[in-house]
Amino acid sequence: MDVKETKPTATQIEEVQSPTELDIAVAKGDYEVKAVQDSRFAAAIAQDKPSPWSKGLLMLYPILFVAFMNSAANGFDGNTFGGVSALPDFERRFGTNVASSQGFLAALYILGNVLGSFVAGPLADNLGRRKGMAIANLVVVIGTVIQAAAFKRRDMIVGRILLGVGSVMLGPSAQSYTVEISHPAYRGVMMGLYNGCYFIGAIVSTWLEYGLVDNSKGELNWRFPMATQALPCVIVLAFVWFLPESPRWLMSRGREEEAQRILAKYHGEGDPEHFIVRIQMDEMREAIQTSGSDKRWYDYRELFNTRAARYRMFLVLCIGFFGQIDLPPTSYYMPLMAKTAGITSTKQQLLMNALQSPVMTLGVLLGVRFIDKAGRRPMLMGSSSVCSFCVLMIIICTALQHQNPHLGMTGIAFVYVFLFAFAFVWTPCQALYPAEVLAYNARGKGLAMSGLWLNIVAFVNTYAAPVGITNSGWKFYFLYFVVDFMGIVVIYFFFVETKGRSLEEIDDIFASENAVKASLRKQEVVVIKE
Repeated sequence: MDVKETKPTATQIEEVQSPTELDIAVAKGDYEVKAVQDSRFAAAIAQDKPSPWSKGLLMLYPILFVAFMNSAANGFDGNTFGGVSALPDFERRFGTNVASSQGFLAALYILGNVLGSFVAGPLADNLGRRKGMAIANLVVVIGTVIQAAAFKRRDMIVGRILLGVGSVMLGPSAQSYTVEISHPAYRGVMMGLYNGCYFIGAIVSTWLEYGLVDNSKGELNWRFPMATQALPCVIVLAFVWFLPESPRWLMSRGREEEAQRILAKYHGEGDPEHFIVRIQMDEMREAIQTSGSDKRWYDYRELFNTRAARYRMFLVLCIGFFGQIDLPPTSYYMPLMAKTAGITSTKQQLLMNALQSPVMTLGVLLGVRFIDKAGRRPMLMGSSSVCSFCVLMIIICTALQHQNPHLGMTGIAFVYVFLFAFAFVWTPCQALYPAEVLAYNARGKGLAMSGLWLNIVAFVNTYAAPVGITNSGWKFYFLYFVVDFMGIVVIYFFFVETKGRSLEEIDDIFASENAVKASLRKQEVVVIKE
């Protein structure tokens, strides 16, 4: 930003530097004035943003990687069962009615999600984020073993229910842990990568199925992919006990000195008086209650008992809804387009399916670099705009492909563009934004309810879309165009901006009369040039 010619005010001076230092800088002209979010934290970071290669952050990255494996575990299960259930060996073992999309196994998995969602929040709150992750991964491992070793329907049923319970339990503990221990200057990147690691599991599972389809005999082609779902869980179980606990969870238990030591080590370069450590400690003392509802497993009142709490949950539900009802499941759409374009080989169709995850992974890796720079609101609106255009082009290609079969390949190309644009912003924000907007004492239970909501919406979209497409054809896609466009409107009018604020400063936004306006307010701070 260009250096301003006017001398900074006394208020600006006090925010970032001592008068002596600033007087010298002003005399030399070695200063500039930056517009940043209206927050104490943003002003401090504008003056002295830590290097991503600092010692504290380098120690933090392996810790976050272990937490990210919880997301990878969900990526395995989310992509493995749909592929193996269509294999002839699987169908011969369990019957087509069990494996089909209309079969009760899918419903039992959702039942597991429902049961697990009411355990996940209290687990993360009462036992801590680390123990919550450990127990959730243990449940997933048990479910995976039972499922991969199943010989009878009852075995598969038990395995699917346990996997449903465990998978929804992963999020509240792991997401809360990641957002609470991430360095606040890089929270968007770190939390965004959490959801991006979903594609580690997705890529391994889809390409494993693709590689085994012609190169394995017997039941190995479905048992082995199902067994690999336990791999990220084993990593978590092996290393979770070496991780530091969430400093905010420690603070909520009155363990302030431990919380400060952890923040000093990973955020303050070992200095307990570092300005980032001091800011977070001051705000946590003010915002985190040692007797809040998170101490009572049955108490969900803080999700809805105030106007601010209801507003927060509204945003959580919105990002879940618009992030799921964005396009019909591409597993249904792509085979139709591929067949119309003349691609009838099962292996080629599996290849096209397997390419989706690498495309979305690339989108996530590129997108997280801009979340903390551009902000959540503009990036979400921009992504939704591109997605809306892609859906419109898919509608046109689908409507006219009977006249020109080559349009089928054009439609497929726009599916990949859609997936890239969606993953660029929505994939990281689906984990980041709910964890940011929920207050600490409601975060565990709120994320559990978010996980339940995501599964319900995804279930409806997955099993209602084929019916709609069958009955209405390409006209059914207009529903997604409308939803994507409405998402832009809702984001503009209701979504608060969380960029550049600590988690506790976000609480102050929701206490304002106009939360959106408060979140967009800027202040000018003086930054002395190096």
